[in-house]
Amino acid sequence: MDTYRRLLTRLSAESIVELTKALVSIPTENPPGTYYEECAAALIAELTALRFEDIHREGLCVIASAGPGPRTLVFSGHYDVVPAQNRDQFTPRVEGANLFGRGSSDMKSGLAAMIHAAAAARDEGLLEHGRIQLVFVPDEETAGPQGTPHLISRGFPGKDVIGMLTPEPTGGVIWNSNRGAISLRATLRGKAAHVGRQFEGINAFERALPIFARLAEIKKEVELRETTYNIAPVAARKSILLIGGRVEAGTNFNVVPGACSFTLDRRINPEEDLQVESRRLLEALDGLEIETLQHEPAAATRADHRLGQILARNIALVTGRDPAFELCPGLLETRFYAARGIPAFAYGPGLLTVSHGPNEFVPIRNLAHCAAIYSLTAAELFRAAPLRAVDG
Repeated sequence: MDTYRRLLTRLSAESIVELTKALVSIPTENPPGTYYEECAAALIAELTALRFEDIHREGLCVIASAGPGPRTLVFSGHYDVVPAQNRDQFTPRVEGANLFGRGSSDMKSGLAAMIHAAAAARDEGLLEHGRIQLVFVPDEETAGPQGTPHLISRGFPGKDVIGMLTPEPTGGVIWNSNRGAISLRATLRGKAAHVGRQFEGINAFERALPIFARLAEIKKEVELRETTYNIAPVAARKSILLIGGRVEAGTNFNVVPGACSFTLDRRINPEEDLQVESRRLLEALDGLEIETLQHEPAAATRADHRLGQILARNIALVTGRDPAFELCPGLLETRFYAARGIPAFAYGPGLLTVSHGPNEFVPIRNLAHCAAIYSLTAAELFRAAPLRAVDG
């Protein structure tokens, strides 16, 4: 408890808020992937000012560490954000108990919290038997190649990594698992013609109608399935197929559409097989031009894994509430670690309910709380016998 009080004293909400505001003001929108260089530079400047070690870049990814190691706990987060609904979202503002701005919840407040968590754990002498590695990546929002996949291609994470935490906007719960994703763009070709001579054209949109009907039948069957993993509310247990998240056809109301394209977003539960579900969609789309936007497996770490239990215990200590373990409704960076036998969990200061929206915000009190939780979790993890990366 003395350690907890010292950490809370050291972890100033004001300093974490100021760093969050500085990061929010950099419009790292993805797509298309803007201002990555500027944000990487800002992160390096902050890490340098706080005396982190081994600060370096791998492409557009920023890496630093604190503690002598070799056992390593990774604090990883992404600095890209979804596009803003208006440019004012990149002017952060504090209103009452909340900090508003694009990325304030997902997940620049989390980046600020984990930076200060690692610095505080080091300065309190809590890292004598381990190391925190900070990893900041772009391209997460579109599962692009410049983020964690780039690090994986270069041999990351190393053999000494025994766990990973990421400050996604979990709203008070812990995400120990995530759905997989099959995201496709399908295109049919026709032939454009003036409406008055439509007999000379081929209507690509009308050609798509039987395909939409086939996909609707698949959707009905898919969404009867439910995961056994914990997720609230009950309706969220169902497997997902979103048809036509984006649809484009034709050039004008009086022109036969010469092309029609649409997207599919299939989110699979951990019990489902990525390859089986992918083949089923591709068979329904046979003959169309297909662009794969995402093809990612579901992943999970057991909720009773020691790292998860340490994290849950410290969340309860700091917030006074026992957290539930839940399935994330979307993709998580934890999948890259879990696939390699490394326990990985998501917990952050933000709220999924407001992330990506026009009034995105983070409760300010959550910032210091999250930082303290991360510090305490690292300290407790390193105090005990080493975790094996394949444990659990």
